[in-house]
Amino acid sequence: MSTKRTIALIAHDGRKAEMVAFVKDYHDILKEMNLIATGTTGSYIQKTGLEVTKKLSGPQGGDAQIAAMAAEGTVEAILFFRDPLGKHPHEPDVQMLLRICDVHNVPLATNPATAKLLLLGMTDAK
Repeated sequence: MSTKRTIALIAHDGRKAEMVAFVKDYHDILKEMNLIATGTTGSYIQKTGLEVTKKLSGPQGGDAQIAAMAAEGTVEAILFFRDPLGKHPHEPDVQMLLRICDVHNVPLATNPATAKLLLLGMTDAK
């Protein structure tokens, strides 16, 4: 049985570069975790050399897939770099993901500053 922590990574198009930079900065910590990501974000993360299980892209249902994992307790935290100024046709899925995290007490970081604190907190809690 794996003792690796499982986290999900999601980034809106306008924040994908920021997610890749974050992943590179915390590569040594993230390589010790099971990573799940929405499709396009996962493709970018794979280019950094990390292994990642890709779900559908966000607009095609990837946000909902990750929300289901949060509800089932199979993902411990979510790093979701949202673009608060952009319009997103799948906004109901985004809101559902945020609500599921609140309902099931799943830590959720929506920007790099909070993601850093969450990630470092997870490594200290081992």
